[in-house]
Amino acid sequence: MEDSDDFDISRREVLLRRIGHELLLQSGDSTSRVLPVKKIAENEYQIRFEHELTFQPGFLVNTTQRLLAKDPLASDYVVNVLNCADGSVAYGYAISKNKKDDIVTCIGRRQPIACYMINIKFKPTAITTAKNGYFLGALLLLGFGGFVFLRSVKPRRSIPDSALPESQPTGRFTLGSMSFDTENRKLMINGKTIDLTRTETRVLSIFALSPNEAIERSRLQKEIWEDEGVIVGRSLDMFISKLRKKLEFDPNIKIVVIRGKGYKLEINS
Repeated sequence: MEDSDDFDISRREVLLRRIGHELLLQSGDSTSRVLPVKKIAENEYQIRFEHELTFQPGFLVNTTQRLLAKDPLASDYVVNVLNCADGSVAYGYAISKNKKDDIVTCIGRRQPIACYMINIKFKPTAITTAKNGYFLGALLLLGFGGFVFLRSVKPRRSIPDSALPESQPTGRFTLGSMSFDTENRKLMINGKTIDLTRTETRVLSIFALSPNEAIERSRLQKEIWEDEGVIVGRSLDMFISKLRKKLEFDPNIKIVVIRGKGYKLEINS
């Protein structure tokens, strides 16, 4: 039991380092280091960086949800981004297994370049509950044999709702004269509703978090298809083409190609 918990905690620390890694890439830094993850309390960890960086809150929310969905013990947690100089909170949010209890605000405001630390505090009962589940499973195994053993293991391996492919940071974006509803996967303009597929919503969400900014093709492919394990180069072009047609209802919005880099969601005011 203890070995199993140690493994889960070690795996969590790797996921936390991955969050730091992707945040640096989003900031445009592909060379500096994510410093060793520091455990600052029983259920709280700190991600630190070698150099200053900037970050988009919406990208941070999306990345933590996507990666921590792979941790079965991380269904509830609070994230605080602190300024290194004085420890003040630059940005924070809370994620819950019950999505309606999430507290996420101000995801569209890019933070200035500075030295940041990211503290992630997990709900204390998560690991305790897992231990109790295993203990109960062991007792049932003694009484009822292998059949009950299989039942005791399954709850630990169950996939949280946030790990499903369609998980997205919920909310709405204003894109020119259009309203983009990520939760219901719709675009709305002048009373007209345009339905989006799950993948189209994921692609447009990335653009909506960084409007008028070039986004590398490799980053789009990585964020959208990495969990499926297969990346097909032409798939991205196909979804970009479909999105362009659905955005044509507002002539001030278009997805343009940045030669040698990727794409940009261009919004003309």
